[in-house]
Amino acid sequence: METMRDRFAPVVTRLLDEDPRVAVVLAEIGTDTFTDAVRRHPDRVVNVGIREQLLVGAAAGMALTGLRPVVHTFASFLVERPFEQVKLDLGHQDAGAVLVSAAASFDWPAGGYTHMAPGDVALLDTLDGWTVHVPGHPDEAETLLRHAVAAGDDKVYVRLSLQANTRPLPVDGERFRTVREGRAGVVVAVGPVLDAVLTATEGLDVTVLYATTVRPFDAAALRRATEAAGADVVLVEPYLAGTSVAAANDALADVPHRVLGLGVGRRELRRYGRLEEHVAAHGLDARSLRERIGAFTAAGVPSGSGRRPRSRIVP
Repeated sequence: METMRDRFAPVVTRLLDEDPRVAVVLAEIGTDTFTDAVRRHPDRVVNVGIREQLLVGAAAGMALTGLRPVVHTFASFLVERPFEQVKLDLGHQDAGAVLVSAAASFDWPAGGYTHMAPGDVALLDTLDGWTVHVPGHPDEAETLLRHAVAAGDDKVYVRLSLQANTRPLPVDGERFRTVREGRAGVVVAVGPVLDAVLTATEGLDVTVLYATTVRPFDAAALRRATEAAGADVVLVEPYLAGTSVAAANDALADVPHRVLGLGVGRRELRRYGRLEEHVAAHGLDARSLRERIGAFTAAGVPSGSGRRPRSRIVP
């Protein structure tokens, strides 16, 4: 299947053709995918070389002149390495840009720990005013990219991944989507973990919410879901475990509740292996998720208890 990153350059190239405000800023990575765009728009496709701090600083300067910069490289080089520039050049100056990452948490294990960034969303959470999109399919990535570029002068992070669900769902860049209804807990599946979560919760009496926009956090959707399914909440995120626990707690601050945050652990896995091995090692495969979700929620009540699952798929 075509990857999210495969979709990225053609979509942004079309946006360059359609909107004279759009500019692209690269730091060597991904330049070969913008060859045609450079030919057509040499003044709006800029490669700063392997200078990630300059990457963000140049984008901020473009934004201050009225352009809408789309900034792209691996997540570790886009959020972590130039974090001071993200904080000051964009945040402090209130300059908008669309940061589009690749490689996600551990998408390219052979690249080693320098190319892994499971803490990217948590790091951006220390700053004010960022919208964060985590698509789960290339079609969703295209929709959210277009939404991000069109979002005035906002600060937006779009997190692309090699991991993807088998089919896209409608996304609007704002709300969580209910994909399964149940009565014994709520599971929030973020982006590309949805397929694993649906397999893991098959037959369990839980509501599953699908989140592709995690900041702002859709507190209203979570509250509605817990009113019907109880206040045991499991967050399954494809980045640092617990990143959205505080947001979920804030959403449910006035009601008794429990929240379990699942995701990428803090322990560094030094034998890089394959992507699938990292998924399993962090407990994000369907079998591990079923054990952890079942043990935490009332849906894990033994079958001999007389309780029958009543969850249903939402069209």
